[in-house]
Amino acid sequence: MRLVLALSAETEERLLGPAIAAGNEIVARPAGSTELAAAIRSTRPDGVLASAVPAILGTSVVAAADEVGCRLVAVAVGAAEHTHAASVQVHEVIDGAATWLDAAALLSGQSHPRPPAASAESGGKGRIVAMWGPAGAPGRTSLSIAFAAALAGEGHRVALVDADTYGASIGLSLGLLDEAPGLAAACRLAGSGGLDLAQLDRVAAHVPTRSGAFTVLTGITRPSRWPELSHDRMVDALEFTRRWADTVIVDTGFNLEADEEIVSDLFAPRRNASTLAVLEAADHVVAIGAADPVGIARLIRGYADLRDRVDPDAMSVIVNKVRRASLGHGAIQQIDDTLHRFAGIEHTSYLPYDRSAFDAALLRAVPLGDAAPKAPVTVAVTRFVREQLGSVTPVGHAESLPRVSRFAPA
Repeated sequence: MRLVLALSAETEERLLGPAIAAGNEIVARPAGSTELAAAIRSTRPDGVLASAVPAILGTSVVAAADEVGCRLVAVAVGAAEHTHAASVQVHEVIDGAATWLDAAALLSGQSHPRPPAASAESGGKGRIVAMWGPAGAPGRTSLSIAFAAALAGEGHRVALVDADTYGASIGLSLGLLDEAPGLAAACRLAGSGGLDLAQLDRVAAHVPTRSGAFTVLTGITRPSRWPELSHDRMVDALEFTRRWADTVIVDTGFNLEADEEIVSDLFAPRRNASTLAVLEAADHVVAIGAADPVGIARLIRGYADLRDRVDPDAMSVIVNKVRRASLGHGAIQQIDDTLHRFAGIEHTSYLPYDRSAFDAALLRAVPLGDAAPKAPVTVAVTRFVREQLGSVTPVGHAESLPRVSRFAPA
């Protein structure tokens, strides 16, 4: 392997000789985090072995390793260095007294424990659920987080993916450090053939909740980075993630246009490619609209385009933020009639408007169920998840069409 070593003098003295004797090429031996990040980008090594001290191992180093798709292993001496490695989201760590063989096993991806296999119900291949909604903040991100937490509470192994190339915000909503976006890193690793369970665990964030935990691949930190989420990379990353998780919840962008502004170059990247790739890969799509005249009109227009890409039998429709103030009395019946008449939607689920519950979740950077477990909207979300997303039946064995959830709007 081509390796970069950034180790304390004592550790390097112990590991350098065995590393060279084993036939590895040491391409750089930087002394600090800035120099290490630059060396990773310039040499593009197969692996990096770095001491878990702030002067050497930082988020810039993790980001550089993600960019080039190389393995990053930290050497931690004592509890403080183990804590520092975890704080910068490096999960492949060896103890300071470990041998070169221990380091080599992690660098080659041989000794990282594999997560349990996906449930037998899913045939070893988890289900992808795409969360889509038109422009106008219908609640895609908030519900994506709420659904992931609810499924984790039902005993599912859940991965939550932020694939919105216009306004990714799952990391911000959950208070996660996202200097090195997990999804972009996974896509780069997939594109270079370097994505495996160990790397997926390294680039992902792990979110504990009251009833279970789920894994998050955070979105791009700046919308200008959208070319990193190409169609093929996204497909590869999702296919790998679904081998690990029972359910992969994906928060998508709103735009379904395929031609976009770059029409002269057929091979140029497309900003909406990640959204289209998710919809193509999805086993189930949840279409979300806001319960106001503008939101319903946008849902109807967008749903027509969505049906051209997704089988309606593999879709559920949610109308979110239902309240009398925006639609008057008989709001649900009005929406039912409108969606049926203009979009052919037969079955719709409804979630009540509960601003205080979602505000509490955002303030505490936790899922809805942790912030307001007894709120009406939390109860409605849990019911939807149990009725329509609770099984992990493979594609082609879908259950009956969604049932309509009724409640008295606020």
